[in-house]
Amino acid sequence: MCVKPQRPGFGTGGRTISVIVNAFATSVPDGMIYHYDGQFPHFLKTFTFQILTISDRPMIRSGYYTREAPSEGEHAALQPAPPECSLSPILGLRRPQECILNEPTRSGSQQLRTSSVHNFDVTLAQEGPATARPPKVYKMKVTQVAEINAEVLHRFIAGQQSQDNIVLTSIMALNVAIRMGPNNKYPFNTRSFFTDRGKQRIGAGIELWRGYFQSLRPSQNQMYINIDIATGLMYREGPLLDLCLEFLNQRDPSNLSPVRRFPDRERLRLQRFISNMRVMTTYGGKKKAYVVKKVSVQAASEIRFTTRDGRSVTVADYFRSALNVPLRFPDVVCVEVGSGAMLPLEVCMVPPGQIMRKQIPADKTNDVLNFSKQSPSERLKSIREGLQVLDYGQSEYVRHFGMNISSTPMTVTARILRPPTLRYGPGSKEATIEPRFGAWNMIQKKCYKPSVISSWVVVIFEGQGRFNQNVAREMVTGFIEGARSVGMTVNHTEPPIFWENGSGNISGILRRAGGACKEKTGKPPTLIVVVLPEGGNQIYSAVKYFGDVEMGVATQCLKSAKCYRAKPQYWANVMLKVNVKLGGINAVLKDSPLNNPNEPVAVMGADVIHPAPGAEGRPSFASLVSSVDVDCAKYVAYSGAQTGRQELISDLEEMVKKALVTNESYRRGVEKNTKPLHRLIFYRDGVSEGQFEQVLQQGACLSLKMNPKITLIIVGKRHHIRMFPQTPNDGDKSGNCQAGTTIDNGLGHPTEFDYYQLSHGGLLGTSRPAHYSVIYDDSKFPADAMQNLSFALAHVYARATRSVSIPAPVYYADIVCSRAKNHYAPGTDLDLSDTATVASSRAEDQLQRYREGFRPLHANMSKLMYFM
Repeated sequence: MCVKPQRPGFGTGGRTISVIVNAFATSVPDGMIYHYDGQFPHFLKTFTFQILTISDRPMIRSGYYTREAPSEGEHAALQPAPPECSLSPILGLRRPQECILNEPTRSGSQQLRTSSVHNFDVTLAQEGPATARPPKVYKMKVTQVAEINAEVLHRFIAGQQSQDNIVLTSIMALNVAIRMGPNNKYPFNTRSFFTDRGKQRIGAGIELWRGYFQSLRPSQNQMYINIDIATGLMYREGPLLDLCLEFLNQRDPSNLSPVRRFPDRERLRLQRFISNMRVMTTYGGKKKAYVVKKVSVQAASEIRFTTRDGRSVTVADYFRSALNVPLRFPDVVCVEVGSGAMLPLEVCMVPPGQIMRKQIPADKTNDVLNFSKQSPSERLKSIREGLQVLDYGQSEYVRHFGMNISSTPMTVTARILRPPTLRYGPGSKEATIEPRFGAWNMIQKKCYKPSVISSWVVVIFEGQGRFNQNVAREMVTGFIEGARSVGMTVNHTEPPIFWENGSGNISGILRRAGGACKEKTGKPPTLIVVVLPEGGNQIYSAVKYFGDVEMGVATQCLKSAKCYRAKPQYWANVMLKVNVKLGGINAVLKDSPLNNPNEPVAVMGADVIHPAPGAEGRPSFASLVSSVDVDCAKYVAYSGAQTGRQELISDLEEMVKKALVTNESYRRGVEKNTKPLHRLIFYRDGVSEGQFEQVLQQGACLSLKMNPKITLIIVGKRHHIRMFPQTPNDGDKSGNCQAGTTIDNGLGHPTEFDYYQLSHGGLLGTSRPAHYSVIYDDSKFPADAMQNLSFALAHVYARATRSVSIPAPVYYADIVCSRAKNHYAPGTDLDLSDTATVASSRAEDQLQRYREGFRPLHANMSKLMYFM
């Protein structure tokens, strides 16, 4: 296990400013915190209840449940506890098998008396006449597993104690206390809750709710509650049939009829969307709740079952004769619910406030972004309003824990770091440039190392009526002028141009185009330019498979609407991608510790992406990118498929070994640099892996007889800290803090080496800083050196003239992960699209097929930045 380095002090570089953060200081309670585990009947596990004591009497005065059981619809009552059991005022059930119990410090006869196990009887009324079905008694057991003195938190935030399980458990307990109040009132999802004020329907059976995120976190000498705006994706309330029609973009219920040949692909797509959804029925004067498991293959008029008296009837007949509920649409499919029963869609209602735990349809992403987008001033205003909604002062749970929470957001000291200097190539009007507010331009600048387009071909998947020969020739001229403007050489100014049908065999089309190019120029193409129609995602995937995997040739896709009579600035931006795909380098850092030829550095980035929620049997994709040159500007990439939802990178050691060999080979062969690798700086997106140090130092480096100094940094993007400029002069045009704004004092970890850094200029909405945690460091970087290094790497992202939100190698790793789905041959059953039919085989078998079907990168592309 890596021992995390302690903070080496605080940074001092840059201009000091004050910023507002969405954090609210809170006091740390005194006294004891008691942690209990509970064993309960399955339908009671999600409840919250209070257990009250009268003086020191060992009894329960009025235990009760604050919600109705989702399936039974009845209130439960607690029976008196055994005489030896005296419990404290608050017992909060937050998740199955886990409770948090707090007892404020008392004196005299009010002291807590505990035993290790507490047993209760839960009496639940049954449906039907009381004489026919007497109440049922369930057993409940609560066991004390920990007793924690809150003094450990005081020592921890003072930097006098390291983070351990006791500290984590006590923080978890306080988080339970602050969440209990709103979670009893509103729909919630882990650390966020949502209200229906201002909700918006966006189609496809989805509506958006506004909500608030809250989390208690430690910092130096204080605790704070991080409050942020959240967006909840909810199933549209109302009739289930209406929701299904809207999701499938249908109006006529008969289109959901197997008699009308309701497509199996569409049925499975609907099933993935509504599986595990809760629905209610009210026929027969009774309100019942169910959980959807599947969508039936047959219609209600076709599904038969045997009644208790031995008759065989269809679902439609049963509802008409036995329940007096004649169906309006008996030929429509049913849903199978958790009990195994089949329910017609038209008798089911979707209750309000039900969170959708599935991947949002791709065409709804912009709707969610637009709903969530708020300027910095609007977001800060909403956060202040959220504090009023949370109303911690009125929460009995917060009061019992003795916590006092500030009503104003914290103001902390930050520093705006000076941006790095970038160097461009010979022929540039300005050889070097210092970005302003995270941006610069390519006007009169040449690439540091321009590439050559020796032979190329253009394939257009757009009709000649919309993209005719004149437009195509104009596009080719713009492309050539754009390449030459950045210093690239184009050997052939009249490439072959083909118009093709996108519904054909893409690989065959591109192969024929490549053959025509060779026939005309005498050599196969080094670049294929493809013009895509609107909505050409499937063509794009097939093109990338052909170029990256099958043929090994660089491809550049252009949207027809974008390249139609495009301006020079557009083509200059396109060339940023083309140049590096063909082996060139756009820009390098000037006077950086990364490009010291006497102490070569390799910078790596790694990431893992997972399948969408509910996509069982599908793989996760892992990637690693690594610099190979002395300037840390040219990268190679490796990727692979692995077990779904596994954060640990299975092939990390092998990927690192390949990257180190390529790095040494390139430096020695191309740059004639024979110095041994001096440093390895490794950025991992998102999570901390305990195996990093062993895999890198004791595995890959040792096996290659290398001994570089290793630094491991975790880059967190999925957090809720936001920073707001206190004065307009400290912000940019978007109202966000300026690029380079860094916070390490007053908001970071009490002892460990971490910091927040906003490395990009704001555009729309409120910018999110990256959170950096240094988990291993042989080089013992000072705070300033580490922060400047990460900020500099955010400026060498090859396909933009803006700094980006995270260091370029981590950004590249994320792109490579997303591209990994294109390593499967088009047209096979290993389809990762949203509309793919999931095979009925076991999830383990499916994963094995995906691993075996993953095609490696073509050898021609292994040394190029193909992923740009």
